[in-house]
Amino acid sequence: MSTFPSVEDQLDLITKGAAEIIPVEALKERIQQSIASGKPMRIKAGFDPTAPDLHLGHTVLIRKLRHFQQLGHTVIFLIGDSTALIGDPTGRNVTRKPLTPEQIAANAETYKEQVFKILDPEKTEVRYNSEWLDKLSYYDLVKLMAQFTLSQMLEREEFHKRFNQEQPIGVHEMIYPIAQGYDSVALHNDVELGGTDQKFNLMRGRDLQRHFGQPQQIILMTPILEGLDGVQKMSKSLNNAIGIHEVPFEMYSKLMSISDDLMWKYWTLLTDLRGSEIASMQAEVAEGKLHPMQAKKNLAHTITRDFHSQAAADAAAEGWATQFQQRAVSEDVPVIQIARDSDGLVVAESNALRVPKLLQLTGLAASAGEATRKLSENAVSINGAKFTDRTIPVDELGPSPVLRLGKRAVRVAWT
Repeated sequence: MSTFPSVEDQLDLITKGAAEIIPVEALKERIQQSIASGKPMRIKAGFDPTAPDLHLGHTVLIRKLRHFQQLGHTVIFLIGDSTALIGDPTGRNVTRKPLTPEQIAANAETYKEQVFKILDPEKTEVRYNSEWLDKLSYYDLVKLMAQFTLSQMLEREEFHKRFNQEQPIGVHEMIYPIAQGYDSVALHNDVELGGTDQKFNLMRGRDLQRHFGQPQQIILMTPILEGLDGVQKMSKSLNNAIGIHEVPFEMYSKLMSISDDLMWKYWTLLTDLRGSEIASMQAEVAEGKLHPMQAKKNLAHTITRDFHSQAAADAAAEGWATQFQQRAVSEDVPVIQIARDSDGLVVAESNALRVPKLLQLTGLAASAGEATRKLSENAVSINGAKFTDRTIPVDELGPSPVLRLGKRAVRVAWT
């Protein structure tokens, strides 16, 4: 018989960073049943392989799976190879473009490789929902669809908005939450994890488990993780993401660029520290015993180490210190907030910014004309390197660039 930690110890780790648990009392009861029987709970999180690479925003759920795994429960990393053919309509105001089976299969293979940077491969069930969804007959599918009404589907925020705005809603899109719900039936799931934007889909699993006479799963939702800008959801398309395959120095540097406020959310959602440990660290910062910059360095090192190695994290930290501190770029360089969409900053039809305008917006130059002259005089440096071009690609600029004109320097924080 397996031995599990106490209910209190389990809840301390399980509830860390959780935005909502439905219903929380049922979770306590299910944990108690697990301890009494010695039988682990079954926990799943599903991911549609719609892109080849995962970023830190995706790992919030994977890390929560890890917490259940550390407590002795069975975790299921579910690859939605069949649901990916539809595409999750969550957060979408238009129908997703379909992927080919070949694209889905290729992406799924990369997912399997990436998740084991966090999960224990020997203790993880990797499942594909094509195992059961592709075996449903037409009769089976009709019976599943009959459990829901059109009005229920239109309660979904995305569908409701598109309906009111007379935008197309594919009938196949309405199958998605039903298919995800059936995943929970097929796996006899106890707890399903998802972001707060997934609530509609997650609830359908409870509905279908009740219909099939199974105990209803508990839903644990995590907050949406903001990207480097601290405003919008982490997304590669918004250029505010940190990919888990990024080289250690880039990962460390991007983490060092986040705001102090966002740092605590990253500590909560992207590390294994318990809530009490994070609260203690916050108290040390508030009391002046720990500098916020050191807390952020510790965070960047922890996350970089998790996805690479101790040696790689040490080297990244040393490289960052060399580039941003030893090159006369001190920690007390003033931070200037700049909107990426400021008038005249972005080069039309190009992912680049006008450097003279940027220097003017930061206050380093009185005008764009003066900034242009200083560029030609070789008086401008960006991230410690001399710069003379009139434009710079956003990717080269970096997430939190340090600009220097003469003896004055500022760090840019994008808004």
